[in-house]
Amino acid sequence: MERTVGVSVLDRPSDSITVSAVPLMQLATGFWAFKTLASAHELDLFTRLSGTTRITPQELSRELGIHERPSEMLLTGCASLGLLEKPDGRYLNSPLAEEYLVRGKPYYFGGWVQILDNRLYSGWGKLTEAILTNRPTTWDPSRQKSLFEGEDRVMLAVFWEAMHSLSTFTARTLGEAVDFGRFTRLLDVGAGSGAYDIELCRQYPHLRATVYDLPFVTEIAAGKVRDAGMEGRIGTIAGDFFADSSFPGGHDVILLSMIMHDWDEAKDRQILRKCYEALSSGGAVIISELLVNDEKTGPVPAALMSLNMLVETEGRNYTPGEYASWLTDLGFRDIRTVWLKAAGANGAVIAHKP
Repeated sequence: MERTVGVSVLDRPSDSITVSAVPLMQLATGFWAFKTLASAHELDLFTRLSGTTRITPQELSRELGIHERPSEMLLTGCASLGLLEKPDGRYLNSPLAEEYLVRGKPYYFGGWVQILDNRLYSGWGKLTEAILTNRPTTWDPSRQKSLFEGEDRVMLAVFWEAMHSLSTFTARTLGEAVDFGRFTRLLDVGAGSGAYDIELCRQYPHLRATVYDLPFVTEIAAGKVRDAGMEGRIGTIAGDFFADSSFPGGHDVILLSMIMHDWDEAKDRQILRKCYEALSSGGAVIISELLVNDEKTGPVPAALMSLNMLVETEGRNYTPGEYASWLTDLGFRDIRTVWLKAAGANGAVIAHKP
């Protein structure tokens, strides 16, 4: 009898392999696409091509002072990713790039690309270290109190611009998926630049909002609020949601947007307890996040954002079931999850105080 024990996959007939390696190749080379985008952004390619401007590889090589070979390869790569189009032999921005990757545009997304490239890319290069040590890799907890301490001021400015852009897209979708019509006063805890407040107040003309965050962050938010012409409807309160004994009162809905994934369970429960105490009967808390499913098998954006929290923070991305358990323990009722599709969140967990 012929022995088959120890025969490798490579020794088997090709028609016996039913699983394609193509998805694995796509996973393995995923960084190729990102770095193409990041380099094009760093070279201001999309801003150069804003409007109806079109360019050839030869023209781009002259503008950048580079060889024609990489110029052609960069343009080809961007076109393959849907960032450029080539209708008449000359490259121009696709609608996607024109809307989101041109500096100065209202919904400019380039700051987020820059943060990923300049800060997070190197941290992810040490992902195995983060897994083995359970410590962030983009900053040193033994020498810094937070990921912001000691950070370059220019990079901090880019960070907040990036978060404003990401939050703006997400807030718009949240306002469409969740009815804020019955609320009148919104408290945005850890609000950052106030992007959620600005977008939600635009969608709901009766709504008034309060940005609650650290002093230097509320200064940034106040500027964004002024730029949006909403000083009369959006105020700021400087504070520290861990150090302060309570949250500002007088609000019927509290928003926690892309905040809870930064912290461990104990600190998240502390935040939710203060929310409960600050709300009157009938008030609601809304947690807007990239939610991991209850089976903890995905979805991909939430699962990978959770790993991003490993290289950046002490937290992770949680499931609707985990949030529901914590909210129930604190006394919240009528807990439900609304699913949505946005850059910074895929769902919102909503709970009410009896």
